[in-house]
Amino acid sequence: MRWIHVAWMMCLLWSGRLSAADEAQPLPAAVEPTAEELRDGFASIFDGKTLDGWRGATDGYVCEEGLLVCQKRGGGRLFTVKEFGDFVFRFDYRLEPGGNNGISVRGHEIQVLDDDAPQYKNLKPCQYHGSIYCTVPATRGHTKPAGEWNSEEIMCQGSHWKVSVNGAVIVDVDLATVPGQETLAKRTKGPLGFLGHGARVEFRNLRVKELTSAGESANAAVAR
Repeated sequence: MRWIHVAWMMCLLWSGRLSAADEAQPLPAAVEPTAEELRDGFASIFDGKTLDGWRGATDGYVCEEGLLVCQKRGGGRLFTVKEFGDFVFRFDYRLEPGGNNGISVRGHEIQVLDDDAPQYKNLKPCQYHGSIYCTVPATRGHTKPAGEWNSEEIMCQGSHWKVSVNGAVIVDVDLATVPGQETLAKRTKGPLGFLGHGARVEFRNLRVKELTSAGESANAAVAR
């Protein structure tokens, strides 16, 4: 009986270790939108396995277990083959310390950056994460530390651009009201893309909702 009791306790202990180890493993990246997002019109733009549907620096990015990864000694400009007009773009990103990338929207960059890295302490306000680069500064303080996943949403509807990070709106602007940005404000479509700068940056859950009318609501926060 004593042997059976010891064996039973060992099984419980081993089971607990396995459970803890399982919980420590990162969840696989979701490739398809959630059921709610599918009903709302979102579609995936990355299949998690290949770069089908993408063009440009396809040798600077790799697919790893459902992630789209900008390589540390690679990167460059990677664009969707498809062009988008008005849209909501949702994605998750994870930076290494000092990580730097960008989201290409209608030929302009929305910054992706490890704001807390010492080498970036003296940047202009319009160069930090989420800013419409060197055009409209983002509100800071809503990104998670390097090594953690962040969720972001970018909405473009006409000249109205909005950027949200981890559920907080950090840019909300009508570019038609920004002096010197008349040309950008008039752009109506273009590919989406990533602008790698020699740092490893991981992206997942890339999904887009195309907005078909000026009156369609695009104010939903990132679904989590």
